[in-house]
Amino acid sequence: MILDQQGVLSPVTFHASPNCDSRPEAAVIELLVIHSISLPPGQFGGEAIVDLFLNRLNPNAHPYYLTIATLKVSAHFLIRRCGEIVQFVPCAQRAWHAGESQWRGRTRCNDFAIGIELEGCDTLPFMDIQYRRLGELSRLLYRHYPIVDSVGHADIAPLRKTDPGPHFDWPRFKRDLTVNASTDGQS
Repeated sequence: MILDQQGVLSPVTFHASPNCDSRPEAAVIELLVIHSISLPPGQFGGEAIVDLFLNRLNPNAHPYYLTIATLKVSAHFLIRRCGEIVQFVPCAQRAWHAGESQWRGRTRCNDFAIGIELEGCDTLPFMDIQYRRLGELSRLLYRHYPIVDSVGHADIAPLRKTDPGPHFDWPRFKRDLTVNASTDGQS
């Protein structure tokens, strides 16, 4: 995988989300935020996540969508259950993924973070291929940016969020961050 100067990854599918803007001047990317999402909740596959991030989610397609269809949210990346990586926002831009948040006394984590969504939920384990792809992507991002920490959405917004949830294997992820870079790109 290759990351260009604007933080666009190739070769992956890129869908330009309107739910982003410029990072503040002099903002430095220091944080990786791991999220999980499934739409409808607990169901996987389909295009609902893409549609949400592109502001085209049909509120009539599922009762739950009525509660979220007007949200303006995005993430930099989505890793589907099958391991496919989809990008929505270049890393150089601020994606609207963390909302009201705080890390090490700093608020507005979107200003200095990259958000990665895993297709998943709080009640089921993530797939092995998702961990492998997350490890590959995270190692690449750590090499390109001065990232000093990786956290869950629940860590920076504990009163609002629970993701990536109790089934996310933090020790495995942390080990994957240190895997020899020569294995990157292999699935």
